[in-house]
Amino acid sequence: MAVTTLRRSDPGRGRVAELQKARLLTAMVQEVSERGAANVSVGHVVGRSGVSRRTFYEIFNDREDCFLAAFDEALHNAAAVVVPAYGTGGAWQTRVRAGLTALLGFLDRDRAAARLLIVESLGAGHQALERRRQVTVDLVGVLELGRIEGSAKLDPPALTAEAIVGGLLSVLHGRLVGGSDPETRTTDGRGLAGESSLLELAGPLMGMIVLPYLGPVAARKEIERPTPKATGTGPILRSDPLQDLPMRLTYRTMRVLVSVAENPGSSNRTIGEHAGIADQGQASKLLARLHKLELIENRGGDPARGEANAWVLTMTGQQVHDSIAGLGG
Repeated sequence: MAVTTLRRSDPGRGRVAELQKARLLTAMVQEVSERGAANVSVGHVVGRSGVSRRTFYEIFNDREDCFLAAFDEALHNAAAVVVPAYGTGGAWQTRVRAGLTALLGFLDRDRAAARLLIVESLGAGHQALERRRQVTVDLVGVLELGRIEGSAKLDPPALTAEAIVGGLLSVLHGRLVGGSDPETRTTDGRGLAGESSLLELAGPLMGMIVLPYLGPVAARKEIERPTPKATGTGPILRSDPLQDLPMRLTYRTMRVLVSVAENPGSSNRTIGEHAGIADQGQASKLLARLHKLELIENRGGDPARGEANAWVLTMTGQQVHDSIAGLGG
């Protein structure tokens, strides 16, 4: 919507809009992890993100729309590690084991996303439930392939795969709810001190999966396998690149920062015009704010003597700008 329009008309504006969206999604995941989906309001999200309520509604229709976007992003990140692992080839049992191990590793690395996907999606409205249903349908289809490699003598009932998926989700739900005390959770939602690894469930869950298709001997072998080691690989999980700054940056302030990066050594007027700020007084105030944050520095002459400013990014400003640029590319 608005984000796409901005990107087409001005890459700098598009990058800033993408950063605002990223900050809102990060805040939604964190708030849901701490409060539960039913208790999170738009006020909680904008308050945590530092993004204005007006900008929130320029990007999302409402709180549910933001939650669904966070769900989709978490699901995309999970699929980015699970699908390649499952697609490495080999027998059905081997592929399923690789995919399950990758999934458990992902859920271990980002417990906040894990709770959002498996726990909080149950109470986030009918659209979230439909998203969840679509995922379970895909998982059921994968497990149904076990019939092809299984023994014809076993011939499990038609609903076996659906029951297995339900059981898997129930087990994971129980582990995640059991570790959801906000008093002991880390601030980034990525696990608790002393929290058991979900990878320890790989063997028992694989045993449950293969039992009806391959029989008790295959199930026992899966259960007795050593616990897989965490690899630490996978997509970079989203965080707010501006969370450590001592002040919150508004959309317009970040737009000025991008303008300085794209027009190094320029004056107040040039920066303001490039940022789309007609009021030069407002542009100067925003530049002063960035200067106070030590994100930009003036390498120009003395303004008191009528000499033009020449603004450039500081090292810290360049790091912030790179974060914005990375989200827009």
